[in-house]
Formats: sequence, structure tokens, C-alpha cells
Amino acid sequence: MLARIIFGMVKFAARKGLAGPADSSSPSGARGRARQVGIRGETFAYWYLRRHGYIFIARNYTSPGLKGEIDLIGFDGPVLAFIEVKTRTSSSPQFGRPEDAVDFEKRGHLMQMARRFLADRRIREAQCRFDILAIECSPGLPPAVRLHKAAFGG
Repeated sequence: MLARIIFGMVKFAARKGLAGPADSSSPSGARGRARQVGIRGETFAYWYLRRHGYIFIARNYTSPGLKGEIDLIGFDGPVLAFIEVKTRTSSSPQFGRPEDAVDFEKRGHLMQMARRFLADRRIREAQCRFDILAIECSPGLPPAVRLHKAAFGG
């Protein structure tokens, strides 16, 4: 019930997109805006998936010595899902779809991080999968969300 209410508020706040106003006076303007969109996208994804029954056990998981992070880790029923969130604010074909950014190299990093996560928590027997949640935000429009369950294997 709480997830339904909070996602309703997050969805209402995102009704005109996830990108904030452009601030060209900042020296790190483009990079800062991209990071802000990423954070907003991950927050939207968290509540979207909670609304769809996921129970989260970790966010932004990193491990010393390994490159990258896993955005969200949680249970979808009995399955432990490692979720990569990709958000795009431009629908320009040159950038491609958000989910296309999870290439072979990125998948390798995610699988390595997932193995470390399971080892650190001494989880030996678990049904696992890798999901990708793609969010496309055109200015002035609510986000379009695509959830790819079991997007790749490990």
C-alpha cells in the first residue's frame, strides 16, 4: 500500500519528465544534469518496481576492487534480481535506446559484481537473474518504462 502511494507521488512529480531545468552557468552543467537525471531515474525505478512487488535488499551496491555498481538488488517473488537502470532524456537515434547501453562489457561487470555480492553474503543457493529497466523521458512527457526481466544470463 505504501509503495502504491509513494509511486503515485513520484509518477505525478515526473509527469513532465525527469530532467530538471538546464543550468548552463555551472562548469559541470552537462555532467551534473546527467547525474541528476540518473538519480531521478533510479528513484523512479525503485518505486516503480516496489509497486510491482519487488522487495529490495540493496541499492547502488559497489565492492572494492571491482568496476561499477549494481543499481538495485531485490527479490521478485523467489528470484533474486540484479537490476540495471538506464535513463535517457533524449530520444535522438544517435544515443539509441537506454537498454542498448548495457553492452557485453557492462554485462560482464554486472555479473562479476553479482558473484561478489552473493559471496559476501554467503548466499550459495538462490535463483538469480539480471533485469534491465529502461526509462525514456522526453521533455514535457511522463517517462516511458520498459522492464526486461532476465535480459541476460550469467
